[in-house]
Amino acid sequence: MSDSSTPSARLARVGSDLWIFGYGSLLWRPDFAHAEVRRGWIADWERRFWQGSMDHRGVPEAPGRVVTLISSPGAACWGRVYRVEAAQADATTEKLDWRERGGFRRLSLRVHLEHAGGPSVEALTYVAESDNPNYLGPAPLDAIAAQVRGAHGPSGANIEYVQRLAESLRELRADDPHVFALDVLLRNQAPPSTRRN
Repeated sequence: MSDSSTPSARLARVGSDLWIFGYGSLLWRPDFAHAEVRRGWIADWERRFWQGSMDHRGVPEAPGRVVTLISSPGAACWGRVYRVEAAQADATTEKLDWRERGGFRRLSLRVHLEHAGGPSVEALTYVAESDNPNYLGPAPLDAIAAQVRGAHGPSGANIEYVQRLAESLRELRADDPHVFALDVLLRNQAPPSTRRN
């Protein structure tokens, strides 16, 4: 759950505006008003399909898997960085707290904009850590793929989440071996009539 009482949850401001770093479904469905969007990356973190989804891409009896961030020294995780004007910041945070209620909490992370050596901002980032009740943790890629194929929730099929994430990362020209390997595995194992080009 989000924890708005922690100091780190209140640091994602530059001037009077709020920056938000999206690395999962926020890449293709931010679902909030923003004044600006840019490419950005965070150092020493990687995406992993280790978080269970029982409210979006799965249900309690058949949870899906969505990405969270894990600490990984030397890694770089690319995503999109949204600037929200101050007047919309509180409403946006409240909306995201509800959307990410299934085990994610707020962190404030340093995000580098556009390219190495460019400017950086503190950005609000939702991360599901290992102590949350929906955390599933690591598993062999084929086991993750099997779980994804069988999961469907209020936001749609879990396999669609993987495909949309992979497509968004390709649009960003961002390499992510974990996401791309899962996407390829799911595409190769899907019936021909359901494969997306």
